[in-house]
Amino acid sequence: MSLLCKVSHRFSLLSLSLSLSSRRTLHLSSHHFSLASSSPLRLHRKRFAQRRRMASSRLATLVPLCSSAAEHSVADSGASPSPSSSPAQDDEDDFATGAGYRLPPKEIRDIVDAPPLPVLSFSPHRDKILFLKRRALPPLSDLAKPEEKLAGVRIDGNSNSRSRMSFYTGIGIHILLDDGSLGPEKEIFGYPEGAKINFVTWSRDGRHLAFAIRFDEEDNTSSKLTVWVADVESGKARPLFNSPDVYLNAIFESFVWVNDSTLLVCTIPLSRGKPPRKPLVPAGPKIQSNEQQNVIQVRTYQDLLKDEYDTDLFDYYATSQLVLASLDGTLKLIGPPALYTSIDPSPDEKYVMVTSIHRPYSFIVPCGRFPKKVELWTTEGKVVREICDLPLAEDIPIVSNSVRKGKRSVNWRPDKQSTLYWVETQDGGDAKVEVSPRDIIYMEPAEPLNGEQPEILHKLDLRYGGISWCDESLALVYESWYKTRKTRTWVVAPDQKGVGPRILFDRSSEDVYSDPGSPMMRRTAAGTYVIAKTKKDGDDNTYLLLNGMGATPEGNIPFLDLFDIETGSKERIWESDKEKYYETVIALMSDQTDSTLHLNQLKILTSKESKTENTQYFLQFWPEKRRVQITNFPHPYPQLQSLHKEMIRYERKDGVQLTATLYLPPGYDPLVDGPLPCLVWSYPGEFKSKDAAGQVRGSPNEFAGIGATSPLLWLVRRFAILSGPTIPIIGEGEEEANDRYVEQLVASAEAAVEEVVRRGVAHPSKIAVGGHSYGAFMTANLLAHAPHLFCCGVARSGAYNRTLTPFGFQNEDRTLWEATNTYVEMSPFMSANKIKKPILLIHGEEDNNSGTLTLQSDRFFTALKGHGGLCRLVILPYESHGYSARESIMHVLWETDRWLRKYCEPNYDVSSSKDTSRNSTTSINSENEKALSASGGGAAHESSEFGELLCTPRSLL
Repeated sequence: MSLLCKVSHRFSLLSLSLSLSSRRTLHLSSHHFSLASSSPLRLHRKRFAQRRRMASSRLATLVPLCSSAAEHSVADSGASPSPSSSPAQDDEDDFATGAGYRLPPKEIRDIVDAPPLPVLSFSPHRDKILFLKRRALPPLSDLAKPEEKLAGVRIDGNSNSRSRMSFYTGIGIHILLDDGSLGPEKEIFGYPEGAKINFVTWSRDGRHLAFAIRFDEEDNTSSKLTVWVADVESGKARPLFNSPDVYLNAIFESFVWVNDSTLLVCTIPLSRGKPPRKPLVPAGPKIQSNEQQNVIQVRTYQDLLKDEYDTDLFDYYATSQLVLASLDGTLKLIGPPALYTSIDPSPDEKYVMVTSIHRPYSFIVPCGRFPKKVELWTTEGKVVREICDLPLAEDIPIVSNSVRKGKRSVNWRPDKQSTLYWVETQDGGDAKVEVSPRDIIYMEPAEPLNGEQPEILHKLDLRYGGISWCDESLALVYESWYKTRKTRTWVVAPDQKGVGPRILFDRSSEDVYSDPGSPMMRRTAAGTYVIAKTKKDGDDNTYLLLNGMGATPEGNIPFLDLFDIETGSKERIWESDKEKYYETVIALMSDQTDSTLHLNQLKILTSKESKTENTQYFLQFWPEKRRVQITNFPHPYPQLQSLHKEMIRYERKDGVQLTATLYLPPGYDPLVDGPLPCLVWSYPGEFKSKDAAGQVRGSPNEFAGIGATSPLLWLVRRFAILSGPTIPIIGEGEEEANDRYVEQLVASAEAAVEEVVRRGVAHPSKIAVGGHSYGAFMTANLLAHAPHLFCCGVARSGAYNRTLTPFGFQNEDRTLWEATNTYVEMSPFMSANKIKKPILLIHGEEDNNSGTLTLQSDRFFTALKGHGGLCRLVILPYESHGYSARESIMHVLWETDRWLRKYCEPNYDVSSSKDTSRNSTTSINSENEKALSASGGGAAHESSEFGELLCTPRSLL
């Protein structure tokens, strides 16, 4: 499920980056608190995807990540207040033909339209906090702006940036006082009123902010982005460039601080003319050839280049000129114009590692697999040497843990001034090849002397998963293997020749109960992050701080352990409240030193929440563990403050232990109200063992965050909600999980339904099922193969015909030709004739997610209709895999509400709501304007990642 969902009331601590293996641990960065972490964490993305999906309250407002490489759903969560008006109902002719955008009942609108809280960002010295202000849901007109779809990237040609970027509407600064409280707000001023703000970053010394602004033009197009800087002390902002003709190119990289007073900026070349014109007559046919009989298998990517005109257009928009710009106004062009995807200054500020892509391009893979060159420059623009030039990578096998050939994950050592490290595969990138070692990690200085060869840091038999660096005597190296779920952590001494590597942890990545936690990181003077070493009174040993989720059979109980890396002994120095609250350690705040931290001087940032109390943030000080609350956010939906939330457990017929979260409306009395209509919303997961599948994930005390399309919204309509019942698809040993997909899917659903019926909270004939993406796929399959369980279904942005994704989907590594029966039996499209229960299909017209092309819903609807199935298809103009515009979201909620009321509550009286529906339809535009006007605020940047797309912008706003 998507990582976006619990976005409602959490503030996004943008300055925090996830620590290396961070299941939940965040550490402070000079950029933002964000779910996009340092490069090692990006390498761990698959390994810890499940944990990040679990990481809810505190982290959900850390910058939403909307688009995902795989076919993962946009996670929905939700809750709402008391019921009022019925869903809008019109004549069935109106329903069939459509009558414009509709609005859901007011009690649902009130929650969705609630003004968003600001995003927070700590300064590098932790003495100030930015409040980045946001607006509510954007209007559809924002999405309707023209965009180019090129090489897996969607581009706003007018602004020369990624299309559909969200933005901030204002920046406020608060001083963090010695007692932990916040001083009065100081507004950043000087930039034009109404500007859309993006890419807000602190300078390394915390004295300045850099950000980009743009405007909406009169013809509903976006202006180009300009770079501004603000003095933090005075709050005054000014343009970075004196010339008004220098614009930011934000297709890939935007800008980075090279030092405290200089930025390296990707700009639109001044010599660039008008975009290329598409020829009326093509130069020739479109030809692809495989006369060399290469084996090239690729997943179902979208938005790819189609012809030479597209390649020219891609070059036009993505080509940047690098400009070195000082705060005193000095400018210098460095390097030639090129498609720069990353610019990474060395910790000592002497070098810049510059990554670019170049031709020949591909028509079958996105730009992350295009030929890639990595060069080392001085900060003045002189090319020192080429690190690598990788060829086009169309032939990466689809098997999990397969990678690109050649040098990959090239990074700076954060504990050294200018030392590079990288990894190279020894199996040709093919995970099916058995070889030892499989990966080798190398390192070398920026400028090797006298033909010095790279030094081998470590050899791995599994696939490299990143490094947490500390110093010359300590680094933690991670490796993992998806097929076996094996994960290892190695202790290495990078610069001590006589000390060999040793295994610190060797475990299953699925076994959350054995998770030891992740090392907390501290910020160095150079703005990098390294493992924090800690000492305590009367003890000369050096300890690490392990921050863990604390998964137990009773739910997560996060902890902070003092860990002796030599002996393996642990001392728990902090633990979450177990009874009422759910608390987590967010970041280390006492990190403004390059020496070992003393336990008695420890200061951490924590969060605290409960089932009914939204997340607040605290500073905790050692040794007395004094706690100071630094936020006091109001409850986002007080009408649901007394909702009932319970983590329930039950058993599948094969003995697998399952869990789910049961929500009941405020004031629900089983003796008076009896069984309720129930909405089951879930998303399947794959496991290698029954024991791991049965482990409890999440906490019963977490706050119920509600996203804009959350199933919890129907609490205000007096529905019971069974959220996230575990649907484990297990393939033990050599067995492939998907070979028994339908069997296990149905068994899991049966167990969930039996449990809510047994409890008396759900009426057995009024249980609906729904899901997004792979959850929509699940929904369609359940209606086909378990029609006795559900009265209707809601399926959003799903894929239903697996023959349209013949080279793998989700975690299925086999092709259609290798596992034909599995592909066919898993496809609800092939069982369309069996689906007799009503199903509502919703899909974005511009879905860019791998595998879930809009055609999937269109063809599935046609198949259902061809067999007389009761079905409805809603295609949302301009929407992608997740839905963004207020009109779209409100209409999705209206459609869902109508569907549930009509087919889950067949006795529901809709006669009184017809006039309301028509009034709602005609008033949506004016109401939308009022809501957006009143809310202020803005949303965080939508990060686009397509498969192995390595061209993601560094800054998340």
